Amino acid sequence: MTRKTIRTALTAASLLLLSLTAAAAQQESSEAVEHAKLLDVLKLDGGLFHVQGVDLDSRRIWVTSVDLASHRGYLHIFDRQTGAFLRRIELTDGPRYHPGGVSLHGDSIWVPVAEMKPNSSAVLEEIDTESLQVRRKIHVADHLGCVAVSDHVLVAGNWDSQLLYVFDPRTGKQARVVPNPSATHYQDMKFVGGQLVGGGNVTPLSGTIDWIDWPSMKLIRTARSGTTDRARPYTGEGMALKGRDLFLVPEDGPSRLFHFRMDDRDV
Repeated sequence: MTRKTIRTALTAASLLLLSLTAAAAQQESSEAVEHAKLLDVLKLDGGLFHVQGVDLDSRRIWVTSVDLASHRGYLHIFDRQTGAFLRRIELTDGPRYHPGGVSLHGDSIWVPVAEMKPNSSAVLEEIDTESLQVRRKIHVADHLGCVAVSDHVLVAGNWDSQLLYVFDPRTGKQARVVPNPSATHYQDMKFVGGQLVGGGNVTPLSGTIDWIDWPSMKLIRTARSGTTDRARPYTGEGMALKGRDLFLVPEDGPSRLFHFRMDDRDV
C-alpha cells in the first residue's frame, strides 16, 4: 500500500469517526431532561466561576462556584425573579476552597468546602441565610462535593459521589457510609418528599437525576439528561427540585438557570 493510499484511508477513517461522534452527541442532546418540559431560562448576572451547586428560596437563588485560577471558593446570591446579582461571600478555608452542591434548610444553607482533590479533607458549613455568618462547621477526613439536608440527617457525597456519608446534624457525628447505588457522579443532592434526589454526569455528554429511597439508599428511578447548546450536560453541576419544578445551572459564567417542569411520574 502506497503512502498516498494510507493517507487517504486515514483521512476517511478520521472523517467517519468525527461524523459518528457528532451523531452520538446529537442523539444524547435530543432530549434535554427525560420526562420534563423546559419552561424558561434565566440569565444570572454577575461573575460566576466554575459552578458547583444551586438552591432556591422564595426570593433568592444561591449558587456556589470555585475560582480555579486563584484557588478561592464563593457563595453567590441572585434575585430569583430577575437573576440580578445581590451578594457574594467567600468560603475559602485554608487549603479547602472547593465548595460543592448546597442545600437550604430552614434559615440555614449547608455548603461543603473541600480540598480540590480526592481522599483529602472538607468542612460542612451551616450558614445563616440572613446574616450570612457561619453557624458551625463539621470537619470530615475526605473530599465532600455535595450535601443534602433534612430535619434528622445530612447526606454528603465524596469525590464523584462514590461514597455517601450519613451524619447526624445535631451532633455532627458520622452515622454510616454507603456506596453510591448509581453510576452517576452526583454534583448536587437534595431531600425531596422524604427521598434523596441527586443530579450529576455519567459521561461528558450525558447525566441523570436519580431518586434514592431513604433510608434503604436503594435507587428507585432515574431521568436521563442531555446537553445544553453550549455542549454542557444539563445535570453536570447545580440541581434543585421544588415539587415538580426542576432547576439546573449546568454552565460556568456567564451562567443560566434552566427551569423545567417534571411529569407526575418523576415526582
